[in-house]
Amino acid sequence: MYTLIIILIIVVCLLLVGVVMVQNSKGGGLASDFSSSNQIIGVQRTGDFLEKATWYLTVTLIVLTLGSNFFIERGESSDANKSAVQEQMENNAGPAIDDLGGDEGQ
Repeated sequence: MYTLIIILIIVVCLLLVGVVMVQNSKGGGLASDFSSSNQIIGVQRTGDFLEKATWYLTVTLIVLTLGSNFFIERGESSDANKSAVQEQMENNAGPAIDDLGGDEGQ
């Protein structure tokens, strides 16, 4: 299930990049290609569609990213699965400060 969520996240990211790249930062973009206002998709409708698509894809990406946390497989903590760092932390209960060879009597 986690793999499916990751694939969906990648697809949504690619779609979001595509929608953002089509837009123009000054309001033109794909809408500026239509010079007359009597096209099937007018200038205003194209801008509205691209803006709504950007918001929907952004919200979808956030939900999928946050939701993917619930599908991560977590192993049970046992002695066989302990990392080397955890073992060192348990073995060295006290401070690990060594004397660097300084004179202690002075």
